[in-house]
Amino acid sequence: MTFSILAQDLGTGALGGAAATGALCVGGWVLRGDSRAGMTASQGAAPSTIWGEDALEHMRAGQSAAQVVAGVTAADRGRAWRQLSALDRHGGTASHSGDRNTPWCGAVGEVGLVVSGNLLAGPQVLDALRRGFVDTSGTFAERLLAALRAADAAGGDSRGLQSAALLVVSDDAPPLNLRIDWAQDPIAALQGLYQRSQSGDYARWLPTVPTRNDPERGHD
Repeated sequence: MTFSILAQDLGTGALGGAAATGALCVGGWVLRGDSRAGMTASQGAAPSTIWGEDALEHMRAGQSAAQVVAGVTAADRGRAWRQLSALDRHGGTASHSGDRNTPWCGAVGEVGLVVSGNLLAGPQVLDALRRGFVDTSGTFAERLLAALRAADAAGGDSRGLQSAALLVVSDDAPPLNLRIDWAQDPIAALQGLYQRSQSGDYARWLPTVPTRNDPERGHD
């Protein structure tokens, strides 16, 4: 019931993900990220938040995306109903799409980028999701948002959309974790929330927030 993208910003090393679905609260269900480890998107007909969290834990311990997807999914008897995508901090990607997920369902991965979805209008949605990111200029977050818009324009979730989310993690910046848990046009609402986060008092405050590379920033 969801489409998602995980990507690496080759210029800064930041990791990011974006997702949208025809149900509520996609950000809380699907996306997990840690700049020390990687990103995960756990979704499907019967999604497991445990999958995404366990995959991150194993990537923190040094396993690759391929290793964690294979290990996490093999141990779960419900794997046929679930999807999992992973991106490790070195750009490795992997995915699992159980065969009991509602068609159309699938995933496409390459170095630094993986897209996946289920209950989609067709495979063209994932192609648009990928191309929306690759072919767009702008900030890393703007490219992830463009990917969601392109996927929606290509047919997206066959039921329409109710929620959307954006997550970006980096050693050099505080996390960007934006969620629209319900809206008639959640991608537009998410884009508006992102724009609001980049201006005014909030944007001026962000450079004072500690980061992994500068954990004492803002203490004066």
